[in-house]
Amino acid sequence: MLTARTTLTAATALVAALTLAGCTATQQNETENAPAASASPTAEAVFNDADVTFAQMMIPHHEQAIEMSDSLLEKDGVDEQVRELAEQIKDAQQPEIDQMTDWLDEWGADESMGPAGHDMGAMGDGMMSGEDMGRLDDATGAEASALFLEQMIMHHEGAIDMAEVEVENGENPDAVALAEQIIEDQTNEIAEMQDLLAAL
Repeated sequence: MLTARTTLTAATALVAALTLAGCTATQQNETENAPAASASPTAEAVFNDADVTFAQMMIPHHEQAIEMSDSLLEKDGVDEQVRELAEQIKDAQQPEIDQMTDWLDEWGADESMGPAGHDMGAMGDGMMSGEDMGRLDDATGAEASALFLEQMIMHHEGAIDMAEVEVENGENPDAVALAEQIIEDQTNEIAEMQDLLAAL
């Protein structure tokens, strides 16, 4: 009797152990065979033609705004508030140029749009002509302050138009966010410049 009971107990324990092992093996196989969770694409990897065009066009646009600001800051007799605004524009737009340049590098796109690229002047984006830049370079004092404001208002309006196209058509979340920031910042600066212009 004791022997039979011992044998039965041992057999029961063995079945339980095999069953547990089987469950464990099944769970392990299911885990090993389960498809790996696909990593979500990085912001840099998600982009379309609108994002590339936005960066390619906004970089030279920002570079001209910095050039205009530098021209003003080299002059004497310029309104101090206008001078501070020019510094503000430089401080905001150079980091944005650097960011967009990095994006184009990550996307494998050229910084220049090349001969088949867009005609920025024809798109009404507020870019100053060589003659416009020459007028600003030659202006002095209060005349330079007023001309800078007039030109920069048009320049900002063009940037806002470009940014609105990106918000509507872009795919890269960081580029769209930058476009939204440009719209907000430059809309506020246009209002500030209009006030300064009226006060000169």
